[in-house]
Amino acid sequence: MSEQAQNTIHYDEARTLDGLFRSRVARTPDGVAYCYYDKAGGEWRSSSWREMASEVARWQAGLASLGLQPGDRVALGLKNSREWVMFEQAALGLGLVVVPLYTDDRPDNIAFIIEDAGVRLLLLPDLRRWQQLAPAVAAQPALQNVVLLEGNGTEQAAAGPRLLGAEQILPQGEHTLQGLPDEPHALATIVYTSGTTGKPKGVMLSHYNILTNAYGASQMTRFCAEDVFLSFLPLSHTLERTGGYYLPMMIGATVAYNRSIQQLAEDLQSIRPTVLISVPRIYERFYSRLNGQLAKAPAYRRWLFHLAVAVGWRDFEYRQGRRRWHPELLLQPLLRRLVAGKVAGLLGGRLRLAISGGAALNFEIAQTFLGLGIPLVQGYGLTETSPVISVNLPEANDPASVGVPLQGVQVRIGPDNELQAKSPGIMLGYWNNAQATAQMIGEDGWLRTGDQARIMDHHIYVTGRLKDILVLSNGEKVPPADMEMAIGLDPLFEQVMVIGEGRSWLAALIVLNAEEWPAFARQCGVDPERGESLRDKAVTGEVLRRIAGRVQGFPGYARIRRVHLSLEPWSINNGLLTPTMKVRRNRVLEQHKDEVERLYANGR
Repeated sequence: MSEQAQNTIHYDEARTLDGLFRSRVARTPDGVAYCYYDKAGGEWRSSSWREMASEVARWQAGLASLGLQPGDRVALGLKNSREWVMFEQAALGLGLVVVPLYTDDRPDNIAFIIEDAGVRLLLLPDLRRWQQLAPAVAAQPALQNVVLLEGNGTEQAAAGPRLLGAEQILPQGEHTLQGLPDEPHALATIVYTSGTTGKPKGVMLSHYNILTNAYGASQMTRFCAEDVFLSFLPLSHTLERTGGYYLPMMIGATVAYNRSIQQLAEDLQSIRPTVLISVPRIYERFYSRLNGQLAKAPAYRRWLFHLAVAVGWRDFEYRQGRRRWHPELLLQPLLRRLVAGKVAGLLGGRLRLAISGGAALNFEIAQTFLGLGIPLVQGYGLTETSPVISVNLPEANDPASVGVPLQGVQVRIGPDNELQAKSPGIMLGYWNNAQATAQMIGEDGWLRTGDQARIMDHHIYVTGRLKDILVLSNGEKVPPADMEMAIGLDPLFEQVMVIGEGRSWLAALIVLNAEEWPAFARQCGVDPERGESLRDKAVTGEVLRRIAGRVQGFPGYARIRRVHLSLEPWSINNGLLTPTMKVRRNRVLEQHKDEVERLYANGR
């Protein structure tokens, strides 16, 4: 039996998510479970599984004292931390249903989730966050208690929930870790999808759903107890929860918590992770920053970088068995030392697996990372599938695909080339929404992903989204996401949305990178501070030229003819992004309807 097999806890042994935690504590009580930065001491510290078990038991005693019953829903809006794990494990061990919240979600969205799920207890970081949410949330009839991780609570008016400090409910001393009778198929969590249209839907996932998915993911490549995962994708995102929380627990690895996205570069150097899980946006920013630095570098350094990527990509393709050996590969050791090794050092220097999921990753970015020797694999899934459906294997990695199905996952192509999936990870259904459940899952148990795809050599290639296709007035169909990714590779463009539904040609709404804008404007001979500078013909003309260079590989009818430029980002706070950073296309169009009409006012 391999070392990985010996270390890994099978889902049949764990039975439930809290059972997984108790099994890990029993197996490796003194192993390092979590690393975190201690602000008071100004240093990184760690917690063992034994220490975590003691804290989880305290949380269980505290929650039990509030009269919560099995099946009650409890929500938490904390950033990634040991306390997130403590609270969830305590709740699951008491048979409670956990509802994760995004820390930066809008109050009205959180109010909807709390009301829809009938949440009885809400855990928040501090009083400031409660004061932000209280006007929208306090009147929810089911909500009985709000617990603040930091600071003391105060008694609320009779009409609102009790406000309590964590130290008020957490008892002192040692307590026994509890667990309800094994019910693998019981509801464990309700995860609200941040839909780009309409209200979010509550995805019901059982213990078995998540455990089988985490186990399937653990079998796709080699993991070991010495692995260190750097956690920065929010735990409210199911990819991070399954892949960056339960999978490490299953294999006995360590999780280190990033202090903030702003400090990610520093934490990569301090933690030196071996595994990184992220959405494409983080890789896009890293890529954009590299390009920005290259643009300012001497010509010979730019040439050397591009040579390193080209030779590295050839070497990757050779090792994958897709190309023959070439004398150029003799340069690889030198180029790795001069270029690729230094770039890898920015990610800590010992990264052996970088995973991208949650959205499509641009091929050019993947090619650059792989050419630099960074082991990047792309995966695919949905919250409704717990979430992983497929992932590329390091030894069979085609970055144009989203990989091969996990063990136990079946896939097929249905009508309209739609990818469908069937697995033990398929959700129980949508909370209080039988109609939406029936639309998502057929009577035969196959889930409709909404993505169009093809399957070749067991790999899945996503080719489009059923609903995200622009149909021009001449009948031509354009997948905007592909064009948006291509345009967004230019560091000048922070956010891009291609438009043109029902029109005779395409236009784009673009948010410019505020750091790049002043220098770009001056290159166009324009004062960046002037009010009308974003509409200056020299500026828009140069923007269109740069866009044309990015989309030259698309069909002739897929050409951007006009643009509206802005420096105000689309964000969660202004309602134009979901908490998972997806653009709410309908809301962006509504907010910019006057600008859109001006773009098309004098059609040509």
